[in-house]
Amino acid sequence: MKSLLQKHVSQLQLYIIWCSAIGMIFEHVCAVNLPNNESVPAVIVFGDSIVDSGNNNYIDTLIKCNFPPYGRDFGEGNHPTGRFSNGLVPSDIIAAKFGVKELLPAYLDPNLQIQELVSGVSFASGGAGYDPLTSEIVSVMSLSDQLNMFKEYIGKLNDAIGGNRTATIISKSVYIVCIGSDDIANTYAQTPFRQGLYDIQSYTDLMASEASNFLQELYGLGPRRIGVFNVPVIGCVPSQRTIGGGILRACSDFSNQVAILFNSKLSFQMDALQTKFSDARFVYLDSYNPFLDILQNPSKYGFEETDRGCCGTGNIEVGILCNPYSINTCSNSSNYIFWDSYHPTEKTYHVLSSLVLDHKIKDFF
Repeated sequence: MKSLLQKHVSQLQLYIIWCSAIGMIFEHVCAVNLPNNESVPAVIVFGDSIVDSGNNNYIDTLIKCNFPPYGRDFGEGNHPTGRFSNGLVPSDIIAAKFGVKELLPAYLDPNLQIQELVSGVSFASGGAGYDPLTSEIVSVMSLSDQLNMFKEYIGKLNDAIGGNRTATIISKSVYIVCIGSDDIANTYAQTPFRQGLYDIQSYTDLMASEASNFLQELYGLGPRRIGVFNVPVIGCVPSQRTIGGGILRACSDFSNQVAILFNSKLSFQMDALQTKFSDARFVYLDSYNPFLDILQNPSKYGFEETDRGCCGTGNIEVGILCNPYSINTCSNSSNYIFWDSYHPTEKTYHVLSSLVLDHKIKDFF
């Protein structure tokens, strides 16, 4: 595993050097060459706050970030968009990598035009999880809700561009699922009710079963190129260090062990789905190990601060606690792995997306 990771790190470093030479690193994403001159008509995303590009702006929930300092480094406008970061999030970066577009809009944005819909959207909702209770607790859109919106999306495309073109877009687009961290860090770790019903084994079984059910329903609607991120090293985000890391704010071993267990089950489920649906591509995207390498070797990637976010003290601020009145917010977010106490900076998302995705893109085709 280590030698394989080192290989991918070397590839990333070469990639960054090349991108820097043409002035594109971080401000713009270098599109990756797709195999056999393939093209991707759209990128469509489901998930949680990591890939929510603003859907929570339009629902009645406290899980929002459509206020400063969020969006501080977002393009030239430097304005909050509902993305849980200082700038871009992985949904944007992935859409650019596949050569589709630089920003992946939120599906619920009332100003979306049909041409934006045709090339893809994010259905993700910050705070969502595989466990239906996770979304219910914070009043956000569950995976079931997101799937229903996708059905509505298909109907809109049918009406606008016709059934044949819609079917082609649906089957040839790339689908990304990024969810599960909130199940572990919030619903299970912080909810005695869930721990009373499930031990770690049975809870991760529940998560894996819900993941499989969602992916099978998604497949049934026509998608054939589906990538699923596993849960990252969630116990090492600043808020989990503060809550569960003791006086020294170490990584929460509990959350990390649950993540590792779930990830093994998710990988097994995806292998089973690949066998069952051989005409599709189910791509398992490991973010746990690359993110751990970034945290353990920050200087290799140009980071200085690893255990607190840029916003405020960086120990607990997230969402409404990270606001214009947060004191001591850092001046240079590029030194930080984390933007707030739960979400990475745009720079981290760029580095991590390349480490996780670039060598796996061929597997979608």
